[in-house]
Amino acid sequence: MKNSRFDKSKLPSRHVTEGPSRAPHRSYFYAMGISEEEIHSPWVGVATCWNEAAPCNIALARQAQSVKQGVKKGGGCPREFTTITVTDGVAMGHEGMRSSLASRDWIADTVELTMRGHCYDALVGLAGCDKSLPGMMMAMVRLNVPSVFIYGGSILPGKLNGKDVVVQDVFEAVGQHAAGNMSDAELDILERVACPSAGACGGQYTANTMACVSEAIGLALMNSSGAPAPYESRDQYGLASGEAVMNLIEKNIRARDVVTRKSLENAARVVACTGGSTNGGLHLPAIAHEAGIEFDLFDVCDIFRDTPYFVNLRPGGEYVAKDLYEVGGVPVVMRELRRAGLIHEDCVTASGKTIGEELDLVDREIDGKVIHPVSAPLSRTGGVVGLRGNLAPDGAIVKVAGMAPENQVFTGPARVFDCEEDAFEAVTKRQYEEGQVIVIRNEGPAGGPGMREMLATTAALSGQGMGKKVALITDGRFSGATRGFCVGHVGPEAAHGGPIALLKDGDMITIDAIRGEISVGLTDEELAARKADWPGPRATDYASGALWKYSQLVGKARYGAVTHPGAARETHIYMDQ
Repeated sequence: MKNSRFDKSKLPSRHVTEGPSRAPHRSYFYAMGISEEEIHSPWVGVATCWNEAAPCNIALARQAQSVKQGVKKGGGCPREFTTITVTDGVAMGHEGMRSSLASRDWIADTVELTMRGHCYDALVGLAGCDKSLPGMMMAMVRLNVPSVFIYGGSILPGKLNGKDVVVQDVFEAVGQHAAGNMSDAELDILERVACPSAGACGGQYTANTMACVSEAIGLALMNSSGAPAPYESRDQYGLASGEAVMNLIEKNIRARDVVTRKSLENAARVVACTGGSTNGGLHLPAIAHEAGIEFDLFDVCDIFRDTPYFVNLRPGGEYVAKDLYEVGGVPVVMRELRRAGLIHEDCVTASGKTIGEELDLVDREIDGKVIHPVSAPLSRTGGVVGLRGNLAPDGAIVKVAGMAPENQVFTGPARVFDCEEDAFEAVTKRQYEEGQVIVIRNEGPAGGPGMREMLATTAALSGQGMGKKVALITDGRFSGATRGFCVGHVGPEAAHGGPIALLKDGDMITIDAIRGEISVGLTDEELAARKADWPGPRATDYASGALWKYSQLVGKARYGAVTHPGAARETHIYMDQ
């Protein structure tokens, strides 16, 4: 029995379902209870990053079932599979964080291999944590199949003494506890109530930032990222996403028809106006790379610089993802950007409609508390700023959302650490001074390896009340939950002989987020002399296994810390095989 709506002769699944030579393959499918009609329908991979590591992923397996119902309703044959996730909140502050960024590329790789190996025609991807969101989107663009992304949803905020609390408060409480400002009992109570449900961290940290990106870039249905994970109303978005991917197959709308230079710019606008994570400056170039589009950190930061910041979300602001959803979510934010002429409206989306057509359907007005008017923003420039100078020729990035202008310029002597552990120990023991610039190097993509996030250290500084009294720079990364004057992605990284590798205690460093500059008070001649005396990259213990492979393959943070040549070198397109 054939499905007359779709022409299987042009779909990859024909290689496993059609013709007498595929009888052995079909026998496997009958063994799983797949009907004849389903076998001869389009096959849709339903990929999740479900695991039991953390609350951000725990609801994905259940949500996948509604997606599969939508695929079936649309005339397709859904095939569910899972891939890995490394959850940053659990990996934070120890060696496990080296696995985090690497997992993004392994997620993309494993989804690609599963799709190729089984000849699936389209992909609906569900993800819930920081690296799984861009990893899943990278796989969609790399394969260039009809694709719909769906976020697993955010966690509900906890309550303590009548106030909302989130995991960021727990990380910062560690610093307060170390400073003697919080008792063991108070910390114990906070850690028990801060995370009361399934879902990803609730502030505009990396997971929610990339969830907003999924809508803005067009890979997710509008407003699908907003509802918290425990809301069973999320099933409606799963069902709709499954039906939507069947519509994309019929119209032959593929991921690279959706992800274009213009849609990447739309996504960067949304990161900026919501005060999103600095990791957006890493993941957007990586997604662009999968499409063969040149869009590096400086391109992202150019957009950040001239985008108003008007959505009041933690950590720079007051509200969490649930609050944004309740006042209209990403569609209302994008409509406000459109009022300022800052959105490309002709970009196609997962619904088959353009962004402009989708925004025409939005009838909610801004609330003025969570979403401010674009004409009266929280600040005139985006919540994330790019930096460049003799200390970072390949750029760096800093989150300034919620920071007063007078706190966005800092000059001080360097206090240099060769790894995060040394810096964290010094911070917890208060072995640093007000006015210093704490430098953490050898934590870049290759040198770490893995480009670890520094939330444990930055949260300890904030908890000690020193967030505005010191600055911190690193060739590693920061969590979206980081507060304070913290500069990440300094490039070239120390392992590649960048200037950060040459710093010494006492070197005067200037960070100017208003002008977009980061520099050290050394002449070119002095830097050259130090480079000549540089002993080379620090040796690490990762001389085998996955992290060794990653360190050998990974490129510069400026271009997304990617691990393969990308679509620009592509000679084989999966969908056209």
